[in-house]
Amino acid sequence: MGAAFSQPGCRQEDEDEWILRPDSAVGVKAARYSSTGSSRSCSCMPREGRFVICPTCQGNGEIPRELEKQLVALIPYGDQRLKPRHTKLSVFLAVLICLVAASSTVFFLFPRSIAVHPAGLNSSTVAVDKADIHLNITNILNISNSNYYPITVTRLTTEVLHLSLVVGQVSNKLLLHIGPLASEQMFYAVASRIWDENTYKICTWLKIKVHHVLLHIQGTLTYSYLSHSEQLVFQSYEYVDCRGNTSLPHPLIPRPP
Repeated sequence: MGAAFSQPGCRQEDEDEWILRPDSAVGVKAARYSSTGSSRSCSCMPREGRFVICPTCQGNGEIPRELEKQLVALIPYGDQRLKPRHTKLSVFLAVLICLVAASSTVFFLFPRSIAVHPAGLNSSTVAVDKADIHLNITNILNISNSNYYPITVTRLTTEVLHLSLVVGQVSNKLLLHIGPLASEQMFYAVASRIWDENTYKICTWLKIKVHHVLLHIQGTLTYSYLSHSEQLVFQSYEYVDCRGNTSLPHPLIPRPP
């Protein structure tokens, strides 16, 4: 009683021996198994097909098939697989491409100024009644887009002043598209009504040779780009002939002091 039963055809070995040991004399592999209820172990002849080639021994060793998916492969520190070629070049190119992409995005999407230049009077019509003068003027705006993306003009609000009094105003919704690095010319009309007595005399009296009135035009242009909306303010001073039925464009004059 108390004796351990060992497998037939096996010989006992010490516990501290390797689990796998090649037998150079026979040319076969021996496996180490522990016997039931004993601290001793024995080596026996394995069956065919139970060993596979070791993936990390350069084809010189074999391991049991049942342990194939349980072993951890150790790669030497100097193995070439840990030192892929052109690593520094690949990292440098990746960083360079990221920098170029970021710089290009900032350069093309950085908002630039939108210029609005009043180009003067295009035409005007005059109507005179018993006490008032009615002026319908059409002006020109030059709009320049300095950005690398299109903008859309959505609203134009204009006021016409004569002798510091508002004589006409208009607010129009627009949908004017201006492409990248492009310029567009826009026409807008404003109806004005002047009821000043001296201006009425200037426009109606035949003894007066000059029938021009000075109008101060100021407005606000609303435009949008990249889901963002902004406003621009412009102003100009123009002479309008209130005696004849139509007026030709006049050059802009500087604002009086």
